[in-house]
Amino acid sequence: MAVGDGPEAGSNHPGTGALIPADVTEADREATAALILKLRTQGIGTQRVLSALERVPRRLFLSAPLQRHAYEDSALPIECGQTISQPTIVAMMTEALNVAPEHRVLEVGTGSGYQAAILGHLSREVHTIERYKTLSDLARARLATLKIDTVHVHHGDGVEGLAEKAPFDRIIVTAATPDIPQALIDQLADGGKLVMPLGPAGSVQSLVVIEKKGGTTVARDLAQVRFVPLVEGVATRL
Repeated sequence: MAVGDGPEAGSNHPGTGALIPADVTEADREATAALILKLRTQGIGTQRVLSALERVPRRLFLSAPLQRHAYEDSALPIECGQTISQPTIVAMMTEALNVAPEHRVLEVGTGSGYQAAILGHLSREVHTIERYKTLSDLARARLATLKIDTVHVHHGDGVEGLAEKAPFDRIIVTAATPDIPQALIDQLADGGKLVMPLGPAGSVQSLVVIEKKGGTTVARDLAQVRFVPLVEGVATRL
């Protein structure tokens, strides 16, 4: 589709009634559609997940100098020395989480807000927590631009989770740690799932899916990954 042939920015998307923010261009929609096709070839087959990814332009979650790389399947640097995960990993983690429309979700490590935006299209409610105030403020603004009101951004210590909003049906952690924080296990509802990378910083880690049943947890490995480390506490700067 050539630029300008699609629905006008700021108008309703045909057949959905969803408002397309003025910041979302036809080029974004074309590049996102191409990315979705690539994800299909790499084994991501859950239509709800692909549809949610299609509704979130990755470009809007990057600083201007990096936006030309937005639809490449690669991790990219963001503010505060953090990264936005490559789309394949985002899709894999989202699919493994198996989010239903009635679910309440906790995300530890808001980062750019991209993963939270996708989860916001899949669930009833998302709470995402970020230790860097700069990142939490940027993510909140981006989500507002996209009119995603199901996501609530918190500035705080992700290792401690968000006890006042627990329990959660699903928890996703977007930074690696050698051990699962006990607070997150405690805040996971019975029958819930937690997806996170486990392993040391600066090395290969295991992306695992943890299921909680009757007070016990069962984990299975999903893939080998590399994530930034999960750091305890709230950043005193940035």
